[in-house]
Formats: sequence, structure tokens, C-alpha cells
Amino acid sequence: MESKEPLKLKPFSNELLETLKKIPNQSGVYHYFDSQGRLLYVGKAKNLKNRIKSYFRFTPILAPAPNLNARITKMVQQIAMIRYFIVENENDALILENSLIKQLKPKYNILLRDDKTYPYLCVNMQEDFPRIILTRKILKKSQGLRYFGPYSSGARDLLECLYQIFPLVQKESCKHGKKACLFYQIKRCLAPCEGHINTESYHSILQNALHCIENPKKIIPKLKEKMLLLAQNLRFEEAGVLRDRITKIQQLSTISSVDFARLEDLDVFALVCGEKQAVLVKLFMRKGKIISNATQVIRSEIGFDENEIYKQAVLNYYKNDLPLIPKQILIPFDLGETSRELENFLKQKFHKKILLHYPKSGEKKRLCELALQNGQEILRLQKNEEEQVLYDLQSLFNLENIPYRLEVFDTSHHRGKQCVGAMIVYENGTFIKESYRHYLLEGADEYSQMREMIKRRIADFAQESPPDLWVLDGGAGQINLAKDLLKSAGTNLEVIGIAKEKIDSKTHRAKGSAKDILRDESLQEYHLISSDRRLQFIQKLRDEAHQFAINFHRKQKQKTMRQSKILEIKGVGKATQNKLLSYFGTFEAIHNATLDELSQVLPKTLAQTIFQNLHSDES
Repeated sequence: MESKEPLKLKPFSNELLETLKKIPNQSGVYHYFDSQGRLLYVGKAKNLKNRIKSYFRFTPILAPAPNLNARITKMVQQIAMIRYFIVENENDALILENSLIKQLKPKYNILLRDDKTYPYLCVNMQEDFPRIILTRKILKKSQGLRYFGPYSSGARDLLECLYQIFPLVQKESCKHGKKACLFYQIKRCLAPCEGHINTESYHSILQNALHCIENPKKIIPKLKEKMLLLAQNLRFEEAGVLRDRITKIQQLSTISSVDFARLEDLDVFALVCGEKQAVLVKLFMRKGKIISNATQVIRSEIGFDENEIYKQAVLNYYKNDLPLIPKQILIPFDLGETSRELENFLKQKFHKKILLHYPKSGEKKRLCELALQNGQEILRLQKNEEEQVLYDLQSLFNLENIPYRLEVFDTSHHRGKQCVGAMIVYENGTFIKESYRHYLLEGADEYSQMREMIKRRIADFAQESPPDLWVLDGGAGQINLAKDLLKSAGTNLEVIGIAKEKIDSKTHRAKGSAKDILRDESLQEYHLISSDRRLQFIQKLRDEAHQFAINFHRKQKQKTMRQSKILEIKGVGKATQNKLLSYFGTFEAIHNATLDELSQVLPKTLAQTIFQNLHSDES
């Protein structure tokens, strides 16, 4: 229960009062900082002077405005300095505000990470024998392009199943072939390359496949029949793959069964807020049917500003180039003036009017209620076994926020060569493999290597927002380094470190010879017992980063060894090596090439010499 004692307010400085008097009546973005220079909040305004002054009461003394909620009052009381940027117009302010929130992670802003680009299924109907392909981009403009989606999941499974059931051109390379291939022999393709099917008959088959995209449940009986046939022929592994694909397509079918006959292309954003967690649900309706949905869990220690979250969600999703644009965006919340700002942003982005609509009745309201019900259920089930460990870490290190998303850094090298860095990401109880990063480093020691890696990660904040916590494999030097770099960037991000204890001024990495020490930002050391779950959790993250770095280091080492081995062969110089690389792409591909493949690039005698030398240790 919150304390009912009145908030004790300290007086504001005269410098702050002078700044408030000089703020212009122009559009822009403003920053609030505390007395330590830490960024508290980023906001935007059509009129900076009116917006910023609305946070304060000026008589009898400067104080937070009385109409602010407790969360904002607490923030305003910490303001020691205000900075602002003037921009051309309100739309520029909206975009700049969103970008700065993602890069700087202010304490009192809710951060929504960028939406990933959802895939679409696409087919070019103007081709004689078109294929259905999976794409996340808008392809080159063509009148014949037809898109289906977006799909938050199951798109690839649906596509693979279509190619198993319908005898379409199976591979892009088949379009350029002149002779029937294996797919024709196994009855997966009708060999248009040899003229076994005309364009009219092919397009008839294609239309049936496209009909199944719009109605996924129609393909399920055929898939089940194929799965049983595979099982009867003891091809259990293939049957298992098909079974998993059927499950994903059934999930798509469940969604697509929701049908509002009079509605066409609509996107729905619905937010459900709990005490410290919220769920954002997105529904995508095309031609009156919900074709996919997506959810995003948002966590905050300071409460939720629904208006701000909806604004970020719309900006993050529609900043991408999209092949299919909805007629309306439904939001079960009154965004007020923000609706007009977002509609103006959408019009400038897509050159057409897209309304943000808050439905009060009818089918559109039912659609919003469906999204809210799904959000409430996800919020109810949002429990994580390791969540208590995260709460315990917050308490142990006195962190401002619960570290739901963590990035962990490690380096690897061999005597100062093949220096590499690795960053792994952990969130919601799992390692986020698609967010892992490798770094080729030039530094001669671990300190300079960590510096190089962290600087590059900070430079990437505009594309991939900062996490809640950094974990460094290193001691006090690395922690201070990270803090200094983050301070220079103006980003709110906390840092801890894990390192082996030093015995006789040397780090002993042999198993059992040294314990792991944890350090917080103030460099206080924590010597936890080996069975402590907090230590085990950080060790698990460190070990994942360490393995990721080592694997990359090995690949770089093998690449260098192969490079040097090629140059050591008599008669092979840089020009020959570059010719091979231009053709095969990598040293690994050169090493794996057959003699015939090498002979296509080089004279046969030289190809044979290279092949024998590369494989001399395999006989």
C-alpha cells in the first residue's frame, strides 16, 4: 500500500526558473535532467512553452502543478535542468521524441522496443509460372504483385505445406531451368520448363493454393492424409515435421475463423495494464478476417501511461514500409489530440488518410473487446520461473529497474590475434538468439577490446534500444569504462560485472581454483556461495556469452588458417586467391569445393594442385 504522507518537496533552483521564462513558443522536443545529470524524461510539444510550463505552478513559489498524478509529480520534483530542441513542425517533433526515447531510455518514459518486421506471402501474378514467396520487404513495384499477411507466426510453415500439396514451381532456380528436375520425378512439379503444363492450367492450380492461404483450414485434411502416409512408410521424422506444421496452421485457422462480414482491412491495437506488467495485443484483419495476431509484454516499475504506449506502438510499427495498409486503426482508448498527430504522421508516411478510431459500439467495438480479452488472459498467465531471481538481483545490486532484458558481453582471442567480441541477449526466460551480435576487434588487450565493443553497441542504440542491464565479463576497469561511455552517450543503463577472483595477482580460471565475484556500479564486491541462485543465473548468462565468443573465435582462426594454407601452395598468389574468393565467397567454401568445381575457375593442373594440398591431411 502506498504511503499517504504528503510528498516532501524541495525548492527548485533559480536557474530552473530562469530557463522556464526563456522557453520559446515553437514545436520541439524537451529533456528533463536531475541534479546528477541523469535523463528523467523526453517529451514533445507543438508549443514548447505551454507544454513545459504545464508541469509547474509558479505562485507563491515554483512547484509541481497540482493537477499532476503521483508518478509525474515525483518526476517533476527531481527536475534540475531542462534542455530542448526546436524542430520545423509537430510531425518532426513526434518522430524525434520516439527516436530519442529508444536511444536514451529515460527513467520516466515507457520504452517499447521496435516491432520486428512481420513476413508476408507474395506472388507476382504477371509471371507465366509464378511462385509464392516469403518476404519481409516491399518488392520492386509491379502491378501484378499480390500480398497476404502480415503473419506474426506460421507463415513459413504454411508456405512449405503449400509446396508439398500443390505442384507449383518449387525453387526460384527452376524458373531458369530447361530440363525437368527431381521435383518433376517425385510429382512435386509439373515441369513447365519442358512445356508439360500451360500457363492457364498452372494459374488454376495457383489460385487453389492462394485460396488456401486465405482459408488455411482447407489444407489441413490433405496434410493429415500425407502425414499418415509418411508414418505408414516408417518415415516418422518427416511425419513429425508435418505434424508440427499442421499444429501451427491450425492456430492460423483458429484466428481466421473470426469473421466480421462488413469489415475489410483493419489493424487493432489494444493495451491491458496490470500493476507492473502490461500486454499490447495487435490484430491484423484483412478482407473481414483476422489473419494473425501478435503480443508484446511491457514491464515498468513506475506505472503505465496508456497514451504514450499507444503512440509509441503506432510509430514503431508504421515507420516500416508496409505492402498492405489498413483502412483504419482501431484503438479502445481515447487518445485525444494524439490521434490527430498520428494520423498526420501516417498521411505523410503512406500518402493516404488512415483514421485512428475509438469505436463505441458495433462490430468494431467487439473486435477491440476480443483483443482486450486476449490481453487479459496473457497478463494472467504471464509468470516466469526465473522472475523471482530478477527481483532478487534488483534488490542485491540496488538497481532502479527489474532487469527483464539483459545484454552480456565477452571477448576472446589467442595471444592477441583473431580478437573477437560477443554479445548475447536474455529476456522473458530465454536467450534471444536473433539479437546476438559478433564483433571483430582490433584492440591488443581485453580492456581496449571491451571498449571497442561497447562503443559499437552504443552507436547501435538507434537501431536496437538499450536493455535494462549490462553484464560484463570483467572487473572494476570494465565497469568504469562502460559507465563513462554510457554517461557520454546520455543513456540510462545500469552495469554489473562478473569476474574470477585473483590469486597472487593472477586470475585462476582452472575449474575450482577461483570463485566468481560479482560487482555493482559502485564496485562493491559480492562473494556469493556457489549454490546462490542469483550467482548461478549470472554465471549461466556469462557462460552463454563465453561460448558464443569462443565459437566465433574458432571460426575466425580456421578462416585465417585456410587463408594462409592457400597462399602457401606453390603457384598460388594473391590474385589466384582473390579469384577463388570471388567465385566461392569464403575460404570454407574453397576448402569444401570439389576438384571439378575448382577446375571451373582455374586451369586444371593448378586446380588439382590446390585440391591435393587442401585435403592432404584428410587421407
